Amino acid sequence: MTEGPEDIPASELAERKMRFLFALRSRGVTDARVLTAMEKIDRGLFVRNVFADRAYEDMPLPIACGQTISQPSVVGLMTQALQVSPRDTVLEVGTGSGYQAAILSQLARRVYTVDRYRRLVREAGELFRQLDLVNITPITADGSHGLPDQAPFDRIIVTAAAEDPPGPLLQQLKPGGIMVVPVGQSDAVQALIKVTRTQSGFDYEELRPVRFVPLVEGLGSE
Repeated sequence: MTEGPEDIPASELAERKMRFLFALRSRGVTDARVLTAMEKIDRGLFVRNVFADRAYEDMPLPIACGQTISQPSVVGLMTQALQVSPRDTVLEVGTGSGYQAAILSQLARRVYTVDRYRRLVREAGELFRQLDLVNITPITADGSHGLPDQAPFDRIIVTAAAEDPPGPLLQQLKPGGIMVVPVGQSDAVQALIKVTRTQSGFDYEELRPVRFVPLVEGLGSE
């Protein structure tokens, strides 16, 4: 039997969440809006398997379809680097559990999130409805191509590693827009890159080493 947030005594749950937020701050997540969003969105609701009792630890955890939910500090640092404003439209590539999109929904006007696995999109969509996160649109699609019909985007976040920042995603970024993407070989430590589109091209800033599942073309089989 797994343990969800509703199974944990209130005092212990409050203590876990306090430690959770302290861990975020100690690892460099200092933006007040990001911290508020991460306090409001309960990670425990997005980890519903044998790992549920570890939802408030700063570690990645397995989810369905061979994917992972990223460790909270990485979610926080990627969101912070994205510098989302309340009027922004954001594209997330890699819905996964839906946790990152839920955080973004607290910061942006509209969030489009795409994943190659129908099961993940369906389950995340159900959670979004339960939480009344009406500004998220989950879509089953090949995220490596972005969403041309909804482009351009103010912000793009990629939660799977590409060998290089994908060209289609770069072209769907507005001038002045920001993309955060892990770059590198899937079997090695990757670098988290912040890309800013300028009037003359793109500026690249390396933020930190990370490890993500690879960005794969095509739709998944589940």
